[in-house]
Amino acid sequence: MYVPTYFAEHDIAKLHEAMERYSFATLVSGSGIDLVANHLPLLVERQSGSHGKLLGHMARANPQWKQAAGQEVLAIFAGPHAYISPTWYEADHVVPTWNYVAVHAYGRLELIAGDAELKSLVSRMVDVYEAGQPRPWSIADQSSYIDRLLPQIVGFRIPITRLEGKWKLNQNRPTEQRQRVVEVLARQDDANSREVARLMRERDA
Repeated sequence: MYVPTYFAEHDIAKLHEAMERYSFATLVSGSGIDLVANHLPLLVERQSGSHGKLLGHMARANPQWKQAAGQEVLAIFAGPHAYISPTWYEADHVVPTWNYVAVHAYGRLELIAGDAELKSLVSRMVDVYEAGQPRPWSIADQSSYIDRLLPQIVGFRIPITRLEGKWKLNQNRPTEQRQRVVEVLARQDDANSREVARLMRERDA
């Protein structure tokens, strides 16, 4: 990923936080000239290794797991993004741009072999994504049904060997211009724009 110095984020805690917040990732793998990408929720184990570890699963019918097993893969975590109009700067010699947050995580994909470990992974993922529900659903409620479904999925782990973070939030513009952009974004109807405004405020704090 092309990351100019002023847009680079190196704080691993911030990178992990973004990966957890925007956890529906794009998993990219390749063999020779063929590239494959699938869209999957991924969990982050922050304390595993120097950069953490990713955990996930996909349908057994999906051929990507066979191609990617033992190979280096790329997981792309796309955060909020918003178009920035040059009119918002109230300045000359400016052009349109796009503000966004993205994290790229690299590592070698390893398959999860045992049923017990796979079921534990599925249970963890359910617990994470059900946590905000009024009455969280649990696989323990339908354990035998889940056991019948497990052969239809393949679990994997990706020990992260490299992380790249890009927080492109107008850091290359003067403070007063950034403030004007924040004010406009914060008034927009879409959640993406308001989240970009929040991140810009956080960056300037």
